[in-house]
Amino acid sequence: MVTRSINRIAIVGFGEVGGIFGHDFAKLGLDISVFDTLLASKRYRRQMMSKARTSGVRAADNLNDCLRDAELVISAVTPSSAVDVARDARPNLNPGQIFLDLNSVSPETKQEVASHIDRSKARFVEAAVMAGVPKPRLKVPMLLGGPHAAEMAGRLRSVGMNATAFSDQVGMASAVKMCRSVMIKGLEALAVECLFAARQYGAEDAVLESLSATYPSMGWKDHLPDYLISRVAEHGRRRAAEMREVAQTLDDVGVEPTMALAIALRQEGLVSEMSECDIDLESDQPFSWRALADAVVRATHQRRKKIA
Repeated sequence: MVTRSINRIAIVGFGEVGGIFGHDFAKLGLDISVFDTLLASKRYRRQMMSKARTSGVRAADNLNDCLRDAELVISAVTPSSAVDVARDARPNLNPGQIFLDLNSVSPETKQEVASHIDRSKARFVEAAVMAGVPKPRLKVPMLLGGPHAAEMAGRLRSVGMNATAFSDQVGMASAVKMCRSVMIKGLEALAVECLFAARQYGAEDAVLESLSATYPSMGWKDHLPDYLISRVAEHGRRRAAEMREVAQTLDDVGVEPTMALAIALRQEGLVSEMSECDIDLESDQPFSWRALADAVVRATHQRRKKIA
C-alpha cells in the first residue's frame, strides 16, 4: 500500500508539545500553521509570536484560519480544553482531513471528542503519548486508536513520528496512557514528598543511598531525582489536570482513584507553593531539586515571619 505524504499540518495548542512538534515539522520543510488562545492575550501575544517566528511556523489569527487546507490537524491542548477544541473545530473541518488528538484525557473524553469530529466527516485518530516529549521530540512513542489508526500510523511515520497502531477502538490507547500515569506521575509526586522532607532532616543522602541499593538501575544517586522533581516544578498544573482525567478513568471502571487524586494534589501543590513564594525556575541554570527545596522552605519561613 502506498503511504500518502503529509505536507500541510495545523497544530492547535502551541505549548510545550505543540511548540516542539511545530519546530521539528517546519525543519522538515512542511507547511505548519499554529493556533493558541494565548495569541489573543495582550500579555502573551508578543512572546507567542516570537516563538512562532523562531520555530518557522505561521501563527494563525483564529482557529478557522489555522485549520484551512491542512491535511493533518493535531490537537495538543490542556485536558480541560480537548472537547471544546473538537467542538469548535468541527464546523471548519472537511472530509478527508485527519484530526489527531494527543491530549491526555480519559477514554470517555476521547470518545466524546471523536463524536464531534465524526459529525464533520473528518477522520478522527486518538493518540496516547507514552513518554515525555522534550528529549525524543517527534520520536516520542505514540499509540494510536480508532478505525483509521492503522492507516495513520504509516502516514505519521512518513513525517518522522514514532506512531504505532494499537486498536481500532477509540479509548483503548488512552486507557493504557491513563493507567500508566498513575505510576509515572505518582513516582514524581512521591519523589517531591520524600526528598523535600528528607532534605529538611539532613537525611537525603542516606535516603538516596537506600533507594539506589533497592533499585540500582533507576539512577537515584544520579539524574533521576532532579528529573522527576523538575517535571512537577515545570508542569505540575498540567500534570495535575491530567491526573484528574486519570481519576475519572479509574472511576469509570469502579476503581477508587485514591492515589490519582492525591497525586494531583501533590503535583499542583508544589507549583502553588512556588507561585506563593515567587520562585521562578532559572532557564539558564541546571535544575537542582535541593536548591528548589531550600528555596521553598526559605521563602515559606520568610512569609510566615511577615504574617506574624
